[in-house]
Amino acid sequence: MADRRRRRVSSPHVPEPPPGTFSRAIQVGDQLFVAGMTANSTSGVEGGDSMYEQTRAVFTKIRHLVEAAGGMMNDVVKMTGFITDIKRREEYLRARRDYFSADPPASTLVEVTALAAPGLIIEVEVLAIIGSSRAAGSPAMPTGKAARVTSGRRRPASRRR
Repeated sequence: MADRRRRRVSSPHVPEPPPGTFSRAIQVGDQLFVAGMTANSTSGVEGGDSMYEQTRAVFTKIRHLVEAAGGMMNDVVKMTGFITDIKRREEYLRARRDYFSADPPASTLVEVTALAAPGLIIEVEVLAIIGSSRAAGSPAMPTGKAARVTSGRRRPASRRR
């Protein structure tokens, strides 16, 4: 049976929150739960008012935590994004594409009035299954309509008669 103990995951590239408040990432077995990440840093908000740059800063933090747990970004299977202006979602999506080479994770994007600190315009939380992308053949697995994946096995594209 797989190790099902709970452990806190951290990275030297992602500052820890104050003690006793919350954990950035918790791993149980092969599941990694990453708390909402923002572009907040000790020097201010990374990326200024740019949705694209703040999103890149957020996904860089997420990548550091997923890698600290032994995974890769293609192991992210579920993502929830919170943005303060839904009209800017294309900037968010453009930045997000830079971090996934396989099919993107199941995702929800929600517009919110505000986030935890002034200047923050994006927050993302994820669930990763560590090792899942290697088991499914990612990142070489094709995306789009040419192939569908069911139960981790490829199914050939439909043939025309």
